[in-house]
Amino acid sequence: MPPTPIKLNNRQQHVLWATVRQYVATARPVGSEALLEEFNLNVSSATIRNAMGRLEKAGLLYQPHTSAGRIPSDSGYRIYVDQLLKPSDTMGRQVEQLLSAQLNWEDWSLEALLRGAAQLLSQLSGYITLITLPRSKASVLRHLQLVLMEPRQVMVIVVFDTYETESTLMDLPILNEDSIDTEMLERELQILSNFLNHHLRGRSLQEINTLDWSELGRELERYANRLHDSLGEIRRRTQHQLGMPQLLVSGVAEVLRRQPEFAELQQVQMILQLLEEDQDQLLPLIFEEEPADADRGSYPNVSIRIGTENPLEPMQTCTLVSAIYHRGDNAVGSIGILGPTRMMYEDTISLVEATAHHLSEAIR
Repeated sequence: MPPTPIKLNNRQQHVLWATVRQYVATARPVGSEALLEEFNLNVSSATIRNAMGRLEKAGLLYQPHTSAGRIPSDSGYRIYVDQLLKPSDTMGRQVEQLLSAQLNWEDWSLEALLRGAAQLLSQLSGYITLITLPRSKASVLRHLQLVLMEPRQVMVIVVFDTYETESTLMDLPILNEDSIDTEMLERELQILSNFLNHHLRGRSLQEINTLDWSELGRELERYANRLHDSLGEIRRRTQHQLGMPQLLVSGVAEVLRRQPEFAELQQVQMILQLLEEDQDQLLPLIFEEEPADADRGSYPNVSIRIGTENPLEPMQTCTLVSAIYHRGDNAVGSIGILGPTRMMYEDTISLVEATAHHLSEAIR
């Protein structure tokens, strides 16, 4: 059963908003005097202290030390994200322009493009960027080519729409090697390649594996079984990718340099172990087709896990903002930004949402 929503009056909302903004900017506990200096609240210091006290009782702020000011709790950030902020349109437009200008969509491989996008986002946000490569089960055949290697051996080359390439060798069903006409065989293979591209282009390996190969026609029967086996071999070779996709990580140095929360060695070691050795635990959180906070309806295309909302202990002092990118209607990959809960949420949400949209449009 979800918790009862906390109701705040306008003044409490304004004080919570200002406290989060001030703490994000300074990384220091916030007092009433600081809010008076930085924000036009039009009330006395005593009134601000009273509002902060009520927010603390509601569990939205807390004091790290008795004599210190207050900082937002995970619940305070959640109220801030769901009710008090608007993502930055300026940041969204900026990242789309930079992605278009700095990444070469014509000549680079898809992996190089995604690595470039990850580096750009980590530079803009100051946080760790996580991007998954498209999953093979969502990839479809873009081109197939049969190339004669030996008189009785053909290489089957498959290019996916992700521009990944796989190949395997296939023995030809030729009984009499003395009668082989190499030129005629190469012409046959080219005709067969064209025929297969016409029938198979746009299909996934899973679809191809269940085709009725007898429909390819009697003139191609001598190739059909071996082609089926060859494509089955390629499908098995990529089977390990059908579950969790490869994860690209960028920005660890940015976080260490710019975020004081990552100055503690133990915290850094736990995060690095998660990123380097325990990706199988991290990937399901990043690649989830249903956003973690979808029921809140604030950002239907973005998942935002704040602090203890993350099930993995190393991430419980962090926020993970993630979104899925698509090819058509199929979810094929994801982008996430991982940083401290003291995060510039307006910019981060816009960065993630705009990048996911840009990638979906670019690979379509």
